[in-house]
Amino acid sequence: MTERIINDITNFIFVSDAPQKSDVIFLPGGSGASIAEQGAGLYAQGFASKIIPSGKFNLQKGKFMFSPQGVVDNANTYNDDYPTECDFFIDVLSKNGVPLSAIIPEKEATYTKENAFLSRDAADKRGLTVNKAMVVCKSFHARRCFMCYQTAFPEADILVIAVDVYGIDRNSWHTFDYGIERVMGELARCGSQFVAELKASSAFINIDKSGLNQ
Repeated sequence: MTERIINDITNFIFVSDAPQKSDVIFLPGGSGASIAEQGAGLYAQGFASKIIPSGKFNLQKGKFMFSPQGVVDNANTYNDDYPTECDFFIDVLSKNGVPLSAIIPEKEATYTKENAFLSRDAADKRGLTVNKAMVVCKSFHARRCFMCYQTAFPEADILVIAVDVYGIDRNSWHTFDYGIERVMGELARCGSQFVAELKASSAFINIDKSGLNQ
């Protein structure tokens, strides 16, 4: 595969922004403590006053399970029997100084798009207006998280705070099998999971079709 193709995939998937003052921090579900630890750090620095951790568990597994790659950070610290990904994140946040009053839990989502839209429901039910938000997520998951949360909050400025896990980063992903599988899987999902949204968007409807057949 050519260097340009690898670079194009890398730049598309590994989106990342600098932290900014926001209304809320979103944590899409997972089993790695580093995501919630990063969220707790952003909270401690005053970037947001609310955090919405989201996630139930993988329906195929039927319960919350730590990552099979063994990358759950500080497993001796976070060692309870967690019923959901959200409960796991809440424990991590609490043990890193985030008060429960700052946490808005969402415990039903089972995949990324649900993380986004059920987090929207949770924010709306609390009367939380979201003009700017940060999504803390795995770096190879960054583009899809951005697409999901931006679709759920079209009026908001969505920033992505990416965390490298599993040894996968923008420089190494294409050098080993697991990195290739995860990144190319994300690339495929970014194409397949947003067809309806693109067709329904005004940008698609109003596009100038005069040049499409050229």
